Amino acid sequence: MQVISKGMRATQLYLPNNPVYQRAVDNIRTAFRQIWQATDDLIFDIGETELRWEDHAVYSQDQRNESIAWTLFKDGVRSLSFKPGVEDAEIVRFLSVLQQAKNLQADAPDDLLTLLWAEDFQFVTYTFRELASENAVPIERSEKDAPTIGGGGGGTPGGDGGSPDATTVRRQVEEEAPPKREGLVSIDDFDTTLYFLDDKEIEYLHKEVEREYAQDLRGNVLAMLFDLLELQTYGTVRAELISIVENFIPYLLGAGDFRSVALILRECKVILQRARELIPEHRQIMEALPARLSQPDALSQLLQSLDEATSHPSEDELSDLFGELRADALGTLMGWLPKLSNERVKSLVQNAAERLAQANAAEVLKALGSADPTVQLEMVRLAGRLKLPGAPDGMGPLLERGERELKLAVVEALTTIGSPSAMRLLEKAIDDQERDVRITAVKFLGQRGHRNAFPRIEAAVTGNKLKDADLTEKMAFFEAYGALAGEAGIPTLEKLLVAKGGLLGRKGDPETRACAAMALGKIRTPAAREVLQKVTQDKEPLVRNAVSRALREVGS
Repeated sequence: MQVISKGMRATQLYLPNNPVYQRAVDNIRTAFRQIWQATDDLIFDIGETELRWEDHAVYSQDQRNESIAWTLFKDGVRSLSFKPGVEDAEIVRFLSVLQQAKNLQADAPDDLLTLLWAEDFQFVTYTFRELASENAVPIERSEKDAPTIGGGGGGTPGGDGGSPDATTVRRQVEEEAPPKREGLVSIDDFDTTLYFLDDKEIEYLHKEVEREYAQDLRGNVLAMLFDLLELQTYGTVRAELISIVENFIPYLLGAGDFRSVALILRECKVILQRARELIPEHRQIMEALPARLSQPDALSQLLQSLDEATSHPSEDELSDLFGELRADALGTLMGWLPKLSNERVKSLVQNAAERLAQANAAEVLKALGSADPTVQLEMVRLAGRLKLPGAPDGMGPLLERGERELKLAVVEALTTIGSPSAMRLLEKAIDDQERDVRITAVKFLGQRGHRNAFPRIEAAVTGNKLKDADLTEKMAFFEAYGALAGEAGIPTLEKLLVAKGGLLGRKGDPETRACAAMALGKIRTPAAREVLQKVTQDKEPLVRNAVSRALREVGS
């Protein structure tokens, strides 16, 4: 019992994660387990200042404010029983009830018995005596009358020594009983049916509880703040409300409530339109809130936190937040796209960047001119996916000074966009130093039939530019030449393909002749077929294969 008394103080003074609290609970459990080795239950008689076990006082405390015995006795508990298992499941709750009972005010609606009943202990039992009738004189039972309350010897309240009838006794008890304490719950106040609510009422209560718990409390708080901000015209009130909203944003970001942050940014725009007598200072602060979130430092920190988070917000929440970003966030989003490892966050960032790019051509050009090659590369790819017609205006410098990967991305984007300005840049790419850039540009221009590129392609085919080129590049230039030149190019291609006559006649190299055959296949006219028929039996396998493919293409 001394261990329990010390444990009660420890659980009162310390939190459950405190080592002192945990050690006190362990000591109580150890003490109980020693007891269970000798007995199957532990029953105490409760006195004002002591607890007795088998007529032996095992606990005594004269200071009532510190006494477990007095806490139990004053509310009518006269015996207390513990059973094995109480140390694991219920002893901490039991001590908590005792501590709560000690601190109850005199006019409190609850008492110790109510608190014990509410806990529904399984390993703790107790008996108690009604305090109002503890000192009442028992009423003897007459042989004629039915048993009445009380028992044992003593006189009757009146009459000729006989027992009064039950009605008289009940009336006397009601008159002599003390008035019911205000706020005390009595079973007489309720329907005695075990389940006094019908199914519809129970269902209604369930729905109301669910509705209550489903409410967005932060949203409600923000709605009230913005209502006040709109309706209150006092400058000091508005200044304080704006300060609260500003300080609320970092908290919401830290809590991962991105939907509420998006709500703040949207409501700020509404307030700027509807609020009366909004002074310039307050207007400037509210206009700056969305811009602050779109600044590189703040947005970078947000994206990094999202990517490293163990639990992620819903897609709707992130979509709402990214939907409120300003145009100047585009460059930051582009720079973070390749760094993000979480695919869901990456997809949402990409969607936000696409929305900003489509709506803000100036920011696209700004991102293309960024000093960060990563931003440039991602912006080029995005412009190609979205087919942004104004993007080629910012891609010219990248095609001139960029690295190989960036140049390839630019050419691929230009071929996707296909606008007049994109075609002009692709013409310049024909002379680029990078082989893959040249091949991609030439193939696209030939397929599109872009006649403005013909002079550059013709110069390459008839000159020495392709002398050291590999077969793939030669084939791309010759096929583009055939597609653009038409029948006018047959004489030039025939001269390259067909062997020269005479003793000193010399054939060209097989690769060039094969490329000329493929170019004739792109012309697809009877005259081109006639030239190809002349060399169907050429001695060079490469040439024969090229002629065969070209003839099939002419026939198609």
